Amino acid sequence: MTIITLPTTDNAPVKASRRLSVAPMMDWTDRHCRVFHRHISQHTWLYTEMVTTGALVYGDVERHLRFNDEEHPVALQLGGSDPADLATSAKLGEKWGYDEINLNCGCPSERVQKGAFGACLMAEPQLVADCVKAMRDAVSIDVTVKHRVGIDQTESYDFVRDFVGTVAEAGCTTFIVHARNAILKGLSPKENREIPPLKYEFAYQLKRDFPDFEIIINGGIKTEAEIDEHLKHLDGVMLGREAYHNPFVMAGFDQRYYGDSRAPKSREEVIEAMIPYIQAQLALHGAHGLKLNTITRHMLGLMTGLPGARAFRQVLSDSKKLALGDAHLLREAAARLRIAA
Repeated sequence: MTIITLPTTDNAPVKASRRLSVAPMMDWTDRHCRVFHRHISQHTWLYTEMVTTGALVYGDVERHLRFNDEEHPVALQLGGSDPADLATSAKLGEKWGYDEINLNCGCPSERVQKGAFGACLMAEPQLVADCVKAMRDAVSIDVTVKHRVGIDQTESYDFVRDFVGTVAEAGCTTFIVHARNAILKGLSPKENREIPPLKYEFAYQLKRDFPDFEIIINGGIKTEAEIDEHLKHLDGVMLGREAYHNPFVMAGFDQRYYGDSRAPKSREEVIEAMIPYIQAQLALHGAHGLKLNTITRHMLGLMTGLPGARAFRQVLSDSKKLALGDAHLLREAAARLRIAA
């Protein structure tokens, strides 16, 4: 497991680990979202959106791989099925400073299937093993796999057990288990995150069968109570949509799960921390480049659960105000929340 030492204010270092993480989510977990999440939790492991090998082998590498130093620990998730291209892409990820390379074996979208990667790779465990070996031979950082517990109507635990066993022969020891089947035909990606039933017991059984491996669970997890229950059985928990729609759920993670003695930032302190970041990004890209809502859209859920949260979202969704490109709109939104409350 990759271990990174993070300083704390009382000089007692915290070892970063994948005990808590935020799932890679297309169109959501971009670098701006990750900076925002990092201001809420210093230690929760963050993942990029899936980046295809084609985008790196043939496209603009900087556009896809640049990120901010404060995002660490951060992992690059790759989508692909060609061992050579994955090795090249993993090497680029390591060069750019990522802390982990993760292979997507869970995405069920038709576009991904046409590229012969994502969840459909679970039907070819030996190919996945070849891909993992190629990446491990190319880099010194961790290579991990994120996968489902089955595809289509496969209901047997043996399927995912054999998949993990085969991939492990290539040296992979960290498996992130989205505890649902992927239905490759007939369900949209959104439906695939909601309709197939959760099978947490499959992940628990994997840990029992492979006790020396790092097994992390993902799927439908929302509360600290649920996290605590999963951590009785597994090494880590990955949050998906809850971390995006209700990001302040992570505010207590550093103290509760990493033993960090520092008090978490308040919502207002997170806003104040984001303002200079937004101003710097807008200045870097110029008046006709980055738009304010490219960053602020990730912050709409910051006040979830509070009276006045709707007023906060309304201000940050006002197209006329956003067009002005003033990061202080965040303060106006927070003030509107206090009035509405």
